[in-house]
Amino acid sequence: MKLLTRIIKAVVGITLLLILLLILFFGHKDIPMDQLKEKYANEASSFIEIDEMNVHYRDEGNPSDSIPLVLIHGTGSSLHTFDVWASELKKERRVIRMDLPAFGLTGPFPDGEYPIEQYVFFIEHFLSKIGVNKCIIGGNSLGGEIAWRFTVKNPNTVQKLVLINAAGYPMTSKSVPVAFKMARLPVINKLFTFITPRFMVQKSVENVYADKEKVTEGLVDRYFDLSLRAGNRQAFVDRLSLERDAEPIDLIKNIEQPTLILWGMEDLLIPVENAQLFHDDLPNNSLVIMDHVGHVPMEELPMESLAILQVFLNTQ
Repeated sequence: MKLLTRIIKAVVGITLLLILLLILFFGHKDIPMDQLKEKYANEASSFIEIDEMNVHYRDEGNPSDSIPLVLIHGTGSSLHTFDVWASELKKERRVIRMDLPAFGLTGPFPDGEYPIEQYVFFIEHFLSKIGVNKCIIGGNSLGGEIAWRFTVKNPNTVQKLVLINAAGYPMTSKSVPVAFKMARLPVINKLFTFITPRFMVQKSVENVYADKEKVTEGLVDRYFDLSLRAGNRQAFVDRLSLERDAEPIDLIKNIEQPTLILWGMEDLLIPVENAQLFHDDLPNNSLVIMDHVGHVPMEELPMESLAILQVFLNTQ
């Protein structure tokens, strides 16, 4: 009995020591908002009160464009994922993008709940608040699912739809970013909210790129820094720990808007087979599969993917 007690004490002691070492080497405090704004907001950035959140967004380009392009980023990302696209598109069009709740400079939903329906409500409130009644809407990954579900619910608001490696159908990932795995593990995900190794963020970004050499230090810094916005790490865990109900995928067949389905052939998170599912169900769509690119074509091959988008936007 005494031996067992000693063994238990030793295991507990070693575990506590390991946790202390992890905190010492990989523990990170939240970065103050003033510092994050100085680095990741610019002259195009605005902040607007939506549902008790101070939402970071950018509304750029041609103010007379009555049907702006609204772009929605994916999990763990921010509006910066569309930087190259926006820099080109704003020369002729009005381009709107925002940091979704739980990500970027916006921070978490006040109630800590993250079902897709709540994100759809958020987009409705956001567009209403900035006076957008008609738009072309698009999104990547989580943002793609929000976009198509917004379209189902608000068909009169959407002229065209753009789905970039979009979520929605049941899927079997070929590889999952390590940060996603940790966020779903009980106990471990509690540590994740204050122990956040930068190398784990780097590996997670590399996981969604086909060409790892394109994952620059600046890119990793952005993902890492914005994860340290107060509340974002807990929100990330809450979002990925959510038990998902059956998706209303039958509703996809009701989307009549012209839709661009843009996909990276080497997407390991939402495999290219899911692009075919959208293609089969959407009655009015164009499917483009890009070679040598992963989950985020607008980041990994921005000009090549933009050229595809421009053809779609310019087609009546």
